[in-house]
Amino acid sequence: MWNYEKRLEYPINIKKTDPTMAAMIISQYGGPDGELGASMRYISQRYSMPYREVAGVLTDIGTEELAHLEMVSTMVHQLTRNLTMEQIKGTPFEAYYVDHTAAVWPQAAGGIPFSATEFQSKGDPITDLVEDMAAEQKARTTYDNLIRLCHDPDVVEPLKFLRAREIVHFQRFGEALRIVQDKLDSKNFYAFNPAFDKGCGCGK
Repeated sequence: MWNYEKRLEYPINIKKTDPTMAAMIISQYGGPDGELGASMRYISQRYSMPYREVAGVLTDIGTEELAHLEMVSTMVHQLTRNLTMEQIKGTPFEAYYVDHTAAVWPQAAGGIPFSATEFQSKGDPITDLVEDMAAEQKARTTYDNLIRLCHDPDVVEPLKFLRAREIVHFQRFGEALRIVQDKLDSKNFYAFNPAFDKGCGCGK
C-alpha cells in the first residue's frame, strides 16, 4: 500500500513553453530508458527477489521512479500548455501533436511507443540487479543529453535533480548486488545462481 502526497518530489515551475524540448523530454516518460520502464522493472522484479532487504530496495526505488514519472509528465505538460499552432508547426512536437494533441503519452523522443519489452524481469537476483545498474546509468546518460540540449534553468534544474537520483539508485543497486553476492557461492556467483541449480548433474 502506498501513501500518495499531493506534491512533486522536486518543484517544477516552467514559465516558457518549448514544444521542441517537450518532444525530447517525453523520452524519459516512455522511452527505452525512461521512468515508466524503470518503475515497472523494479516493482515487477521485487516479487521474485529471494532476499527481503533487496526486495525492499526494489520497492523503494520502483516507487520513487513513479514519482519521477510524475515529474517528467509535469515538465512535458508545462512545456506544451496553451501552445498556438504557430508555435507547434515546424518543431519535433508537430508529429506528436497529430496523434496526441498536447496530452501526455508514453513514447521515445524518436516516436517509438512504450513497450514492456523495454525492461526485463528474469527472476535471477544477479541478472536482475546487473540490469538495474545498467538501466540507471542509461537513464543518467539520457538526462545528461537532455541537459546539454536545454538552456532554460526552469527545465535544467529538475533534470539535474533527476540525474542525481539515477546516480544514487545506481549506488543502491550496487550495494544490493553485494548483499546478493555475499549470500551466494562467492566462487560462482557470476556464472550461475546455486539456488536454481538443483540436480543439474553438472558436478559443481
